[in-house]
Amino acid sequence: MKSIARSKEFKANVFIIMISIIGCSIILHSSLTMTIRGDILTLLLFILFIAIAEYFPMPVWKGFSSISFPLLYAIHLIYGTSLAIVIIAGITCLISIVKKRPLRIIFFNPAQLAISLSLAVTITNSIMQASLFTPIEVLPVKLLEMFLLTSIYYLTNNVIVDGVLLLRPQKYDFVNWKQKTLSEIGSLFISLLYSTLLLVLGSQNRGIIDTFSFFFFFSPLIGLALLTSIIVRIKTEKNRLKSLFNITSELNRLILSGEVFNALKSLKHFIDFDSAILWINNNGAWERVFEAGELIADHQIPNEDFQKIHGVLQPTLVNNRKNMQVPFNSCFPPSIRCLIYTPLLLENRTIGLLIVGRIRPKSFTEDDVRSVATLSNQLAIAFKTRSLLDEQERRLILEERNRIARDIHDGIAQTLAGAIMKLETATKKHQNHPAQALELMTDSIEKLRGGLREVRESIYALRPYPTEQSGLSQSIDKVIREMQNNNQIQITLEERGQKITLSPMVEKVIFDIFKESMQNISKHANAKVIQILISYQSEQILLKVKDDGCGFSLMDAMLKARLEPHFGIINMNEAASKIKATLQFDSKSGQGTEITLTIPKLEDRGGNIHDQSFVSG
Repeated sequence: MKSIARSKEFKANVFIIMISIIGCSIILHSSLTMTIRGDILTLLLFILFIAIAEYFPMPVWKGFSSISFPLLYAIHLIYGTSLAIVIIAGITCLISIVKKRPLRIIFFNPAQLAISLSLAVTITNSIMQASLFTPIEVLPVKLLEMFLLTSIYYLTNNVIVDGVLLLRPQKYDFVNWKQKTLSEIGSLFISLLYSTLLLVLGSQNRGIIDTFSFFFFFSPLIGLALLTSIIVRIKTEKNRLKSLFNITSELNRLILSGEVFNALKSLKHFIDFDSAILWINNNGAWERVFEAGELIADHQIPNEDFQKIHGVLQPTLVNNRKNMQVPFNSCFPPSIRCLIYTPLLLENRTIGLLIVGRIRPKSFTEDDVRSVATLSNQLAIAFKTRSLLDEQERRLILEERNRIARDIHDGIAQTLAGAIMKLETATKKHQNHPAQALELMTDSIEKLRGGLREVRESIYALRPYPTEQSGLSQSIDKVIREMQNNNQIQITLEERGQKITLSPMVEKVIFDIFKESMQNISKHANAKVIQILISYQSEQILLKVKDDGCGFSLMDAMLKARLEPHFGIINMNEAASKIKATLQFDSKSGQGTEITLTIPKLEDRGGNIHDQSFVSG
């Protein structure tokens, strides 16, 4: 595979060199034979307009194309073909240097245009000399000559470019050819239209044609090229910002689920690339969490490459990695020439590395580097946030384990210890004091039975939670069905908004508070109607449970909760605080109760859903 790619690359380079040599020969010959006759000021105006048109190509169809040919044609008519070739070659070469294009492109682009114009003039003159129209200097003949010259110029230019694209190892299919061809046809149409106007207006007796005449004639063309080029650049930046917003929004949406880097699936909409890799340092081990485009699948990465990551503290642009030893060089095929390395930094520590590559050397701009660096910063923040959430869940699990250990020590262990001591005492008294021994044994049996109940409850508590087995929605539905089967209560459930993936801890707290609320209603409220609302809003998740029962005094309930060891109001509040949620109770005697759990979301999905007025029964 590599040998085939190298062979195609070699053939493409040979073709480029041949075109460059032929074109440069034509340019050299033209520079020796050109003569400057006519108005110098008009010539300078043409040079300025061509430079603007070449530097700001006009968007045509789905691509860009220069519309400088009408100006080039005017120079050909007024000053001769040789001068036109030298001017277009010099301007193209200078623009390639300013845009920091590769050396071979600096020579190839002027050479290609010189060959196209020279060949178009030669073939057109041959056709016109062989025809019967040569002696007739009338407008239709001039229009025919212009049409032939323009068409042959564009055809030759496209054939040369197609030759390079077909020979190089990169993919060039019918879709790409069609897009490029349609762009050039649009440019050809504009050139034919403007050149026709030039000949038609020039054939009429409208007085002296001077520099100002040409300025006003070609100004709309140059203005159109400038305006459309600027508009497209603004739209490109706008689309890039929109794509960055979508990616960061997706990052925030996926933080809770742990699938943060799935947001990079839309990276292609943010920046055009041919290869991309994201490495993340996960607890000391480097993982390849995202990859796309042309990459080498089976390869061994040297250990020094991972060591070099820690030295990458700022975005790095590699314009041409050929003959260069760059980190993770073995991940990319030889066709990938231009790379951007952007680190994911937290407190000056590299936790990851995002690499994007393109086939064409020097194809990334400074704006591209800044854009990728901005995305890397967002990825670093998202990864750190996910790590903090994981750490919080691990800490909560550890606290739960410690609580279970304390409960066992203070509960079951004490019960078993007391029972054993009483049984030992009963053993000593069973001969002399049988009645006391029997009383001790009976009391020990009761304590052991109570301890057995606690053990069973602890075992049940350690089983997979209902929300982990069947999910939050199904667990809530199950509680509702059980309550409807056991009580004559009308229960309505409404869900609003788009569901999102929640962490197991968040689902557990929501379900615990919901279940305890329903149990309290069943035991104490004497309610006939219960309304339940689960709303996924733009910035929070809302759970409301409302009943039409007898209500209660919040102060009395909290005092009672402190004395009774069950999951009461105080424990419900503590559970809510663990996930940074707020729990509100709104209850009055004889007017029912409304419990509201509000959980902040780590995302911004846009669009507000107003649920402050509760759904009616």
